[in-house]
Formats: sequence, C-alpha cells, structure tokens
Amino acid sequence: MSSPYLEMIRSELRTRRYSIQTEKVYLYWIKYFILFNDKKHPDGMGNYNIERFLNNLAVNKQVSGATQNQALCAIMLLYRYIVKREIKGLSYSFTKREKALPTVLTHEETLTIINKLSGKYRLIASILEILKRI
Repeated sequence: MSSPYLEMIRSELRTRRYSIQTEKVYLYWIKYFILFNDKKHPDGMGNYNIERFLNNLAVNKQVSGATQNQALCAIMLLYRYIVKREIKGLSYSFTKREKALPTVLTHEETLTIINKLSGKYRLIASILEILKRI
C-alpha cells in the first residue's frame, strides 16, 4: 500500500498522461529521494538535499548519466507540480551523452578489406576508395 502523498503524485502523473513505466520509475526515484533524506517531507527540502542525493547517485552508486537525468526529472516534477515550487540555482545539471567518434579505417585496412571482396562488391568498394582520395 502506498502513502497518500505517493498516491497524489501518481494521480498527477496520470493526469499528465505519463506512461505507466515512467510513473513507476518516477515514483521509485521520488521514494528513494525521500528515504535518502531521512524521510523528510519535500516541502522542507531544497537544493542542498537534491544535490546531495544526485551526487550520491553519481559518486557512490555510480549510476549512468541517463539514470541521473531520470532521477533529476522525477525530482523536478515533484517540486514543480506537487510542492508547487520551482527549483532554481541548482548546481547540478542534466548530463550529456558522450558522442561516439566514428571508427575510421586506415588506407591499408581499407585495401585489405577490398582485396578480400570479389565481383561487383570489389568493384564498388574500389571505386569508393578511389573517390575518397579525390
């Protein structure tokens, strides 16, 4: 059985048409946030508590950037729509996903692959290799 406070949050999520999966995840993070802060009511907490919680996730729990973002979104929703207070000046921002650099083959690696091809595939790859050098 959930607390009336969590039921109020669930109702808000459903009113805003969040998916059931998002609802479950956001409720998890909000519960975890409250428990992490010794069951203090979110009304009495602020930036310090949020930053401490998020730092714990990043440093001690070593969760991914995407997971940190998800927890932050849940907390922001809690404060914006339930507590009715915007969180400003948070010294914690959404993490950015690292962009993967493409793997580029050397000229020798390209020639090795082309030499293993035959027929029309070898012809196409050879033409592409020539065009790349132009």
